Amino acid sequence: MCAGPYKFVERVQQDRIVVEKFADYWNKDQVFINRITYLPIVDGTVRLANLQSGGLELIERLLATDIKTVRDNPKLKLSKAVSLGFFGLMVNVANGPKADNPLGKDARVRRAFELSLDREALNQVVFNGEFVPGNQWVSPQNPYYQAKFAVPKRDLAQAKALMKEAGVTGRVPIDFLVSNTPETRAVAEVVQSMAAEAGFDLKLRVTEVATALKQGEDGDFQLYMNTWSGRSDPDGNSVIYQTCGAPQNMGHYCDKEVDAWHQEARAASDPADRKAAYEKITARFLADGWIVYLYHPQYLIAYIDRLEGFRPMPDGLIRVIGLRLK
Repeated sequence: MCAGPYKFVERVQQDRIVVEKFADYWNKDQVFINRITYLPIVDGTVRLANLQSGGLELIERLLATDIKTVRDNPKLKLSKAVSLGFFGLMVNVANGPKADNPLGKDARVRRAFELSLDREALNQVVFNGEFVPGNQWVSPQNPYYQAKFAVPKRDLAQAKALMKEAGVTGRVPIDFLVSNTPETRAVAEVVQSMAAEAGFDLKLRVTEVATALKQGEDGDFQLYMNTWSGRSDPDGNSVIYQTCGAPQNMGHYCDKEVDAWHQEARAASDPADRKAAYEKITARFLADGWIVYLYHPQYLIAYIDRLEGFRPMPDGLIRVIGLRLK
């Protein structure tokens, strides 16, 4: 086990992880807190209550609905950073028997499904408008975002027209794999309600997170709601999901031209040339791909006003260098 600014002390499963300052760390003069205890607290309300009562100094994954509570408390501070990653709905297009349905087999049905969704309404209902609606693997703030392909508005008439064009006349039942977290369940229920108006009957299958991931890899889904933490370069958000046989390509989507364009983007050193390659990928993948991108989360972190030196990062990881309790 390596030692960075802190060294390992103990881990009690489902209870705590304790680390303490490492005396031989190269930058130890910038480490001001001697001991840190990490507590896994699943319930966001309980996390916030512990912060308010003084039982905790910092909490991550603050619920968006609790932002006002933090802002109204003069003893607390709030940090926000738009994630490098994305949250999306993944369609099984070729991974086993569960791909054999209209959503998996016909891109027109997938586009109809997307047009049944209102990303901004979802953001308002579940996240108090604090997250960033998006339809690509990078956020609208990213220099590689393709503004030419803006977030589509909800259009039920067009959705129904596409369903008719695809020859789908009845309702479409969908096995919807959902990880068991409060916010994910809330998102799933909003998506379920919206999609129903276009003829999709989503049957929520709420599953423990690690189990859901394994079922996704095995192709045991028709629609799977999942998130990616993101990487600073767009290649880290795209290739592993969009190329043939890639490790996160659970839907088994495969388009050799998309693969070639990714290699073109990787070989280009000029940002304009890379962006041009990504434009071709965006046009193809948004039309025919297996992921419906929904939004980019905000990393919401709250902490007591005595904690100084905290810097928000778009990867969501807590940096301990420079932190101090006054």
